[in-house]
Amino acid sequence: MTTRQDILVIGGGIAGISAAAEMAATATVAVLEAEEVIGYHSSGRSAAIFIRNYGNATLRALNAAAEPFLMEPVGVSDSSLLSPRGELMIATEAETAALDTYLEGASGMERITPDEAVGLVPILRRDRIAAAAIEPTAQDIDVDRMLQGYARLLRKRGGTIHANAGAKAISYAQGLWTVETASGRFQAPILVNAAGAWGDEIARLAGVNPVGLTPMRRSAILLPAPDGYDITNWPLFVTASEQWYAKPEAGKLFVSPADEDPVEPHDAWPDDMVMAEGLDRYEQAVSVPVTRVERSWAGLRTFARDRTPVVGLDPRADGFFWLVGQGGYGMQTAPALSVLAADLCAKKTPTLRADIVAALSPTRFL
Repeated sequence: MTTRQDILVIGGGIAGISAAAEMAATATVAVLEAEEVIGYHSSGRSAAIFIRNYGNATLRALNAAAEPFLMEPVGVSDSSLLSPRGELMIATEAETAALDTYLEGASGMERITPDEAVGLVPILRRDRIAAAAIEPTAQDIDVDRMLQGYARLLRKRGGTIHANAGAKAISYAQGLWTVETASGRFQAPILVNAAGAWGDEIARLAGVNPVGLTPMRRSAILLPAPDGYDITNWPLFVTASEQWYAKPEAGKLFVSPADEDPVEPHDAWPDDMVMAEGLDRYEQAVSVPVTRVERSWAGLRTFARDRTPVVGLDPRADGFFWLVGQGGYGMQTAPALSVLAADLCAKKTPTLRADIVAALSPTRFL
C-alpha cells in the first residue's frame, strides 16, 4: 500500500514533530519514526533548560524568536512550557577569560561575587570560584508536555505519525520522493530530513550528498540531593569552560560531565570512564562528596561543522529539505525552526531575519 502526502518527515524527535505540526496547517503531512515511540533518542534525554545566551549568535537569535512561544504555547499547551530556574556560571582563575568571552554579547546576565554564587548554591567551594555570573531568566522546559503537545496539534490538523517506520529505501522519480518502510510505502514531493544523528545516513540513502554531521555523546548522571540541603530553588550551575554542569531534577541532582565525544549514530549509553572523570571534576568544585549514583544515561547531540543547525532545501536535490544539526539546542530552538521550516516548504517569506535564514541554509556548505 502506498500513502501519498504533500510532505514526509523522517524523524519523530522534537524537530520533526514540531515542524510537521506547523506544516500540517496548510499541507498533508506524515512523520516516519524508526522507533516505537516519538522522542526516543535525544529529545527524550534532554537537560530541558532554556538559556537565552546559549550558543553562537545565530542560535541566540533563534532562542529569542522561540521564547514568546515557549511562554505562551498556543495550540500546544494551555500554559507556559517554562518554569523558573536560573543559570549560575562559575569560573576558576584559569576560566575567567572563558567567562568574559561568554558574557560578550550576552543579554540579561549580570556578574555576581563568589560569595553571592555560594549563597545561591551552598555546596560550592568558595576557594574554587574566582568569578561568577547569573542569568536569572534561564528556565526549565517541560519537554514531554512540549513534545506531546506538538504531536496532538499535528494529529488535530490531520497529520499522521507512523512508528516502527524506519526508512529502508529512498528514491526520487517524476517529482516524488518514495520512502519504503516496514509500515508501508510513502510518497511526497517534499522529504524533510529531521533524522538527528542519522541525518547524513538518510541523505546517503536518498542519494543526496551529506552536509557533514557529527553526533557527539552527552552523558547524564542522577545523584541524590545532598543531605541537609533543599535544592528546589537552586539554579543550574555550570563552569565557564563547561567542564560539567548540574541542576535540580525532581528532587534529585542532575549532573553531566558535559562530554562531547564523537560517535557513530546509535542508541547511546554512558561510558563509565567519562562519567568517573566528570564526577571527579564536579567533586573538586563542591563540598559534598558523591556517595551514590542513582541512574545514568546518554544522548547524542549532533552538530554541523560550524555548530549551527542546517535548515532549508538542498539546492542539489529537488524537494529534499534539511532540518538537522540542532546540537544541544533542539528543545529551545524548535518553536522557531519549526515555523521557519514550514514557511520555506510552503514558499512563504520567513518571519526570521534574512541573515539568520542564510546562516542556517545548507547552501553555506557548497
